[in-house]
Amino acid sequence: MSTPTKDARSEIPLKTGVLRLPGEEVELSIVTGTEDEQAIDISSLRDETGFITLDPGYSNTGACESKITFIDGEKGILRYRGYDIEDLAAKSTFVETALLLMYGELPSGERVARFREQLTDQQLLHENMRNHFEGFPPHGHPMAMLSAMINACGCYHPELLDPEMDDERLFHAAAILMSKVCTIAAFAYKMTSGQRVEYPDPSLSYCRNFLHMMFSRPHRRYEPTPQVVKALSRFLILHADHEQNCSTSTVRMVGSSGANVFASVSAGVCALWGPLHGGANMAVIEMLERIHQGGESPRTIVEKVKQKKFRLMGFGHRVYKNFDPRARILERTARDLLATKAEPDPLLDIAHELAEIALTDDYFLERRLYPNVDFYSGIILRAIGIPLNMFTVMFSIGRIPGWIAHWYELYHDPQKRICRPRQIYTGPAQRAYVAVDERADAAPKGAC
Repeated sequence: MSTPTKDARSEIPLKTGVLRLPGEEVELSIVTGTEDEQAIDISSLRDETGFITLDPGYSNTGACESKITFIDGEKGILRYRGYDIEDLAAKSTFVETALLLMYGELPSGERVARFREQLTDQQLLHENMRNHFEGFPPHGHPMAMLSAMINACGCYHPELLDPEMDDERLFHAAAILMSKVCTIAAFAYKMTSGQRVEYPDPSLSYCRNFLHMMFSRPHRRYEPTPQVVKALSRFLILHADHEQNCSTSTVRMVGSSGANVFASVSAGVCALWGPLHGGANMAVIEMLERIHQGGESPRTIVEKVKQKKFRLMGFGHRVYKNFDPRARILERTARDLLATKAEPDPLLDIAHELAEIALTDDYFLERRLYPNVDFYSGIILRAIGIPLNMFTVMFSIGRIPGWIAHWYELYHDPQKRICRPRQIYTGPAQRAYVAVDERADAAPKGAC
């Protein structure tokens, strides 16, 4: 696997900029990426000047150099390791894409076959792990189970908790994580819905096996249509990585401490669980349900959006100021999938009409409020039959390869340091201790 170093940009002419501070000027290096992205290197700013930068939410802060994923939000471009997402969605598989993300190159057919064998070998959970599920309450959230069980997996593979990690050991660890996460997710769904768990079937492909564990029952084996399998595969590919988002940054931050890949990925699951991150596709379906129950037409809802009386979920994106390239692919995928459904779904009909209006209405076009990946992924998951509380789990399954790739890239980075952000303190200045019998009763505002 190729690893990021400072030498990676040594062939690019060094540029500098000047930062003016009270009483001094500081010369800072300008870093230029492969796609002409530019950044100001402030890594020595505090040592040289005593100043730090303040950037809430890190919107303007580059925390690392990475060779994994490139995004151009203005042009609507997404590439994994230099390959356009359109090409990967049309021609690749999730397993092949996972290897590409982790190792940097499209794998040979032999390597893909060997990885598939490992995935099959690692499908089963240790029987003791199955007993862990019984410790969760019947209505426990599947994301809590997923995070806990991924961490527990590491206990059964102590050889992979060793600080040393090379390509072959990563190959084994990735197979364990990618394979067992599907089994954990399906078992969590079965447990919380009161159904008997279905064990993995080694004769099935990655996506088909997950669908089997989710939807097969003792008296009825689930056989997905080709459209369902294709839709799930594309969903996973399109969610496999997305640069330095909240959960990926969490994986890298935890990994910077030297934490093993299981602990780091488990932390990524927790970050993804947040409704502002992985819960967006759930919010889309919940919004559609409110519209349906309220009996209003999509056109009426659009007018309410313009009057700021209704918040439309699944439109616009923090990074993409153009059409989300993943949404274009999933829109076509959703259309093909819905065409095979025997019974109409009123929620999906509402979603389709909302998207059609938004793509032709000047209000949305002027503000670049296009349907995003969460809008269509929610529709696809619902059409497949995935329950709402499993949506974020599905996102996690797709994101596993990206998290592993970023953890491994950081592991091999010779410039790696433990992440330790600074802050600007705004609390009280130094003050004297007050004896307990002399203190006022009221707690100070904003006290933690």
